[in-house]
Amino acid sequence: MSRSLQIHDILLRHKYYLVESAHMKSVIDRYNKSKEENCQLGSSASEIKFWQREAAMLRQQLHNLQESHRKIMGEELSGLTVKELQNLENQLEISLRGVRMKKDQLLMDEIQDLNRKGNLIRQENVELYKKVHGTKDDSETNRDYVLTNGLGIGEDLHVPVNLQLSQPQQHYKAPSGTAKLGLQLH
Repeated sequence: MSRSLQIHDILLRHKYYLVESAHMKSVIDRYNKSKEENCQLGSSASEIKFWQREAAMLRQQLHNLQESHRKIMGEELSGLTVKELQNLENQLEISLRGVRMKKDQLLMDEIQDLNRKGNLIRQENVELYKKVHGTKDDSETNRDYVLTNGLGIGEDLHVPVNLQLSQPQQHYKAPSGTAKLGLQLH
């Protein structure tokens, strides 16, 4: 069974539990109401009929829920029309989309937590390095940290970088009698 179907099965069982819990509360309420009415009437025959109707209704609900569960699990689909299959597919896609959104949110939360922990560890490393090698200004500490730990400029250590444009320097002077090739700017 695929992972998404397992998740969907769990969700359906949870929904089934919620439906049954809500239904049981209504059954208990009806029982209490019926009990009060029966105490007033004193008729055991009407109570028996009430509970027979209630039992038949519960059996039908259970049958409907089991049938729905089998369809969602991909069992007993032979009697369904194309429209019913399309509706079932749409329900599954909506459920799966909800599961994926929840999973994505959990993964994003976990990534953010790991990034936060990584930043704390990186900061602790810088502080420990300062304690071991004495207190220096930040640029010197970061430079030493980069050199000893092999981290590149891509790391966020506030390493100062100075870039300047300059004219290319000519390292080779051709003899005066030879032809000069290339582009010269003056």
